[in-house]
Amino acid sequence: MGEIRLVRIGGKRCVRPLLVFVFFSVAGCASQTTISKPRPQGIYHVVTPGETLFRIGKAYGLTYQELARVNGIKDAGQIRVGQRIFIPGATRPLPVETITPAEPAPAAPVLPEPGFETFLWPVNGTINSGFGPRGSSFHDGIDIAAPEGTPILAIEAGEVIYSDQLRGYGNMVIVRHAGGIVSVYAHNEANLVREGQTVARGEVVARVGSTGRVSGPHLHFEIRRNNTAEDPLRYLPQLCCVTASDNVSPKN
Repeated sequence: MGEIRLVRIGGKRCVRPLLVFVFFSVAGCASQTTISKPRPQGIYHVVTPGETLFRIGKAYGLTYQELARVNGIKDAGQIRVGQRIFIPGATRPLPVETITPAEPAPAAPVLPEPGFETFLWPVNGTINSGFGPRGSSFHDGIDIAAPEGTPILAIEAGEVIYSDQLRGYGNMVIVRHAGGIVSVYAHNEANLVREGQTVARGEVVARVGSTGRVSGPHLHFEIRRNNTAEDPLRYLPQLCCVTASDNVSPKN
């Protein structure tokens, strides 16, 4: 603050400002605000027997490298049963054992037993992507292009063990058959069956769609034997000189 005073210098009155400074000292009032970086949204997945970081990542639509980085795991091959794995972006736990193959398909899949009766083709369409390596990843099935809404048939009688959405795959149905065989139908416009339901050979289980990560309507179809993905063409009625873009029919 400042104050004006009249002072006498040599018999003259002069105006001289008198500055009075007031210092305020407030002890203990200062506070520090710590701004912590918010943790990304997600859930914790508890590891169960038989699960690997690769399988967990595949189920949730993430690479095992990303899961290892987020969770501070130095050796991606060393996770233990009961360990909590943070899954960024996930909203609910998923049944990894049911929806992902045990491991990338082996180089030489086991052929069906002699006398094995082939399954039905699940949809009438065009094969636009085959089974096997795809760039740095592995394609666990075949893609059959077909018009949106085309009926998808169960390749054989069985029990529906999964019918829901899955990141990347969109609407997906999984049916368990006899002999350790499981069939997978993904990117569906709509699932028409529920978990626990028994379906007959040739029954409509879904409709072709473009849900999930796709560039157009098609069916992503897998066959797994003892929880390992195998080439579906080994189990379906044979086509002459089958290649990508061949037309297929669901009839034997």
